[in-house]
Amino acid sequence: MRVISNRRLVDFAYLHPDAGPSLQSWRKLLEARPYLGFNELRQVFGSVDVVGDRFVFDIRGNRYRLIVAISFPAQICYIKAVLTHAEYDRGHWK
Repeated sequence: MRVISNRRLVDFAYLHPDAGPSLQSWRKLLEARPYLGFNELRQVFGSVDVVGDRFVFDIRGNRYRLIVAISFPAQICYIKAVLTHAEYDRGHWK
């Protein structure tokens, strides 16, 4: 699967250096293979949840949240937001 845009991950990691390795590991796992749907995604990423039309991943032991939109037919993952847990809880991203 293709990830658009890695820049958001890099920018977030600049502000939160402890998140960098986990975000890049997530990206490499996602790009390593195709995913046909949520069930396959859940097999690899056990902490992924569906919220509306977005997918929310816990990053670095639930310290951060990665919010994405995925087109399974096109095999493209669009990064919408990377947030701290506190920012996520405020809900402004919805």
